[in-house]
Amino acid sequence: MVASPPFFVGCGEKKPWWISNKKIAEKCIRDAKTLIASTQEPNEIASALALVEAALAISPRFELALELKARSLLYLRCFNDVAYMLQDHIPSLKMSYDDSSSSSSSGSFDSSKEQIRLISYGDEPKFKCFCLSDLKKKVMSSFYKNCNQEGQWRYLVLGQACSHLGLMEDAMVLLQTGKRLTTDASRRESICWSDDSFSFAKFPVSGATLPITESEIVSQLLSHIKLLLRRKAAAIAAHDAGLYSEAIRHFSKIVDGRRGAPQGFMAACYMHRASAYRSSGRIAEAIADCNRTLALDPSCISALRTRAALFETIRCLPDSLHDLEHLKLLYSSILRDRKLPGPIWKRHHVGYREIPGRLCSLATKIQELQKRVANGETGNVDYYALIGLKYGCSRSELERAHLLLTLRHKPDKSTSFIERCEFADEQDIDSVKDRAKMSALLLYRKIQRGYASLMATIKDDEADEKQRNNAAAALQLMQQQVQINK
Repeated sequence: MVASPPFFVGCGEKKPWWISNKKIAEKCIRDAKTLIASTQEPNEIASALALVEAALAISPRFELALELKARSLLYLRCFNDVAYMLQDHIPSLKMSYDDSSSSSSSGSFDSSKEQIRLISYGDEPKFKCFCLSDLKKKVMSSFYKNCNQEGQWRYLVLGQACSHLGLMEDAMVLLQTGKRLTTDASRRESICWSDDSFSFAKFPVSGATLPITESEIVSQLLSHIKLLLRRKAAAIAAHDAGLYSEAIRHFSKIVDGRRGAPQGFMAACYMHRASAYRSSGRIAEAIADCNRTLALDPSCISALRTRAALFETIRCLPDSLHDLEHLKLLYSSILRDRKLPGPIWKRHHVGYREIPGRLCSLATKIQELQKRVANGETGNVDYYALIGLKYGCSRSELERAHLLLTLRHKPDKSTSFIERCEFADEQDIDSVKDRAKMSALLLYRKIQRGYASLMATIKDDEADEKQRNNAAAALQLMQQQVQINK
């Protein structure tokens, strides 16, 4: 008896399961592409995304389904979802993974999830020992290592998502890499074309109205990112050199620009400008920028620390104590959750391992301020430092400084900066407006109380001066009468 082949399948038997699943996944993708091509409505795109999810449930590594899902999420402005989906390709996170794998980790916290900053600022060291060229090398090497499994669409889609999330350095590296790979692919394809392949249908004459392509979108976005990064680098260099007014000017160009910037990037620029204002002695402007930073990012540790220090500088101890208590709660939640707030790609000016030591010093600081408040040091606020005047200023100087501060920090204008800010989630706008209005109103009331207090002091000094002048004039008149009588 002759044995039959082990893998023989009869004509009437059922087809293998992987063939039917593959066909189902391909059908879902075809339906999704048809639905996307027929309309651009968000509801229809969401329906197409559900079909893509069904295809991915059947075939999780289906490359076309992954690309369609990422592009649909990008169109729906779900930038956080795109970043979560492709987080292994974010350059700064990849560098943090590489650095943490080579170093020994102590404690139960995974140090590989700590964010490495591309540009440090504030109390941290001035520069890190790597630059953007290192990021490009790592990105290119990882691409060429896995070029058969991964598509170049990841770099373009993730680069656009990172730009909207405020990760400008990562976005620049990803977009440049994706643009270079797209150019190389088109060049290799054009070499294989024959002379008959080049026609006016594929290359229309200039002047024809064509829809904007992804390449043009990437080029425009890349030029805007480079402009913002150049201005930020110039501002940081000016601050490090002690040119605080120059740093304020550069940061103001970023936050007051016509096109605006993403929420995370704007919050960082406001925080940097607050440090420049603080270094130049402009307390009210520094507090206002800290308020804007905390309105955009309520868990910004550096903004809470800076604003608490500013309130302590002007001897406004209850407000400083309030910020320190908020900071203590934030530190405690970090230790409880065993991670820094926000997603793993969010920039922080503190590492997880620094939190316990800072929490101990913060508790000591809070006890010290509580003792000062209990001793009655709450009414001697330094309004001269808040308004930016010297002791013994004149009435005209006070009125001019008060007018400028009132125009800049009116509560009606407290939400104007939101119009130049691009939000990753539109639902955050209302909460940001509420926080901005509340903090701006508190600062405005402090300025008005300071103006009233200083004006009363100046009026008392003027009254005393007038009384002394009248007494001197009366004394001189009496001396003249005595001389006349003699």
